[in-house]
Amino acid sequence: MKNKIQYSADTNELARFAKALGHPVRIIILKHLSSQSCCFTGDLVDVLPLAQSTISQHLKALKDADLIQGEVNPPKVRYCINQEQWKKAQQLFGVLFEENFDKISCC
Repeated sequence: MKNKIQYSADTNELARFAKALGHPVRIIILKHLSSQSCCFTGDLVDVLPLAQSTISQHLKALKDADLIQGEVNPPKVRYCINQEQWKKAQQLFGVLFEENFDKISCC
């Protein structure tokens, strides 16, 4: 039986953020949200040439990672950047990108 690797909470959280950011459409959505106080799903259909169902799937991935938050106002959902989690993502990515990988000699 293989031993399970135990990852730190920060490592798990960074991986969750990275996975959510791993699609170009999600980057575009975040950039769009960062330029406004909030946005409705229907507004994104005007920005991106995608079906509303596809946009909703990308919004769900960002929301599951807590990078955005939504407020239901039937029949619409209003989305905005989750500032607290966005700052946490910036901090965790900053730590990773400050890592000195030059000290590793490979290939």
